[in-house]
Amino acid sequence: MYMPRLMLAPAALLAAALSSCSSPVASTPAQPPLAGARIGGPFTLVDQNGRTVTDDDFAGRYRIMYFGYTFCPDVCPTDAQNIGAGLRLLEKSDPTLAARVVPIFVSIDPARDTPAVLKQFVAAFHPRMIGLTGSAAEIARVAKEYGVFFARGKGTQDGYLMEHSRQIYLMDPAGKPLALLPETPPQALVDEIAKWAK
Repeated sequence: MYMPRLMLAPAALLAAALSSCSSPVASTPAQPPLAGARIGGPFTLVDQNGRTVTDDDFAGRYRIMYFGYTFCPDVCPTDAQNIGAGLRLLEKSDPTLAARVVPIFVSIDPARDTPAVLKQFVAAFHPRMIGLTGSAAEIARVAKEYGVFFARGKGTQDGYLMEHSRQIYLMDPAGKPLALLPETPPQALVDEIAKWAK
């Protein structure tokens, strides 16, 4: 994730040097970092209330997309907590924008993450967080669209763990990717949303 930024460093330095000889430039790049990336796509899944939903149900709103599972012992609850905390901060600083942002938790463990299990999980982090599950094939397809790796790991006394990649996407109101959001602290997540959400 950091390699492309390092490769672009000389160009960024050159741009900074040239800007000192010309008019001031905006500090925010014109294009979001993930603009044009092939991330995301249509989906049909089931939410925490047992209702079938599609990507069209979120049209017109920015989406925070996160893939994880409720039985995760550490990473997923921590990330979900930071997403919820970040959204609460945004609700205080910019309630109009916050109302247009929906946090979505997509389970990569549909065998255990039933709608009822997801409902209890997402409610612990933010009242507007959406939990999505589906068949194994549906989850595999959506994860592939978002470039998310996951696989069932070794068994434990309490069952099994899931191995998965860890990224938090900010998608625009049309479902196109804008940026990767930082995992922590919550304020950094808020700052990144405010930078790209119009």
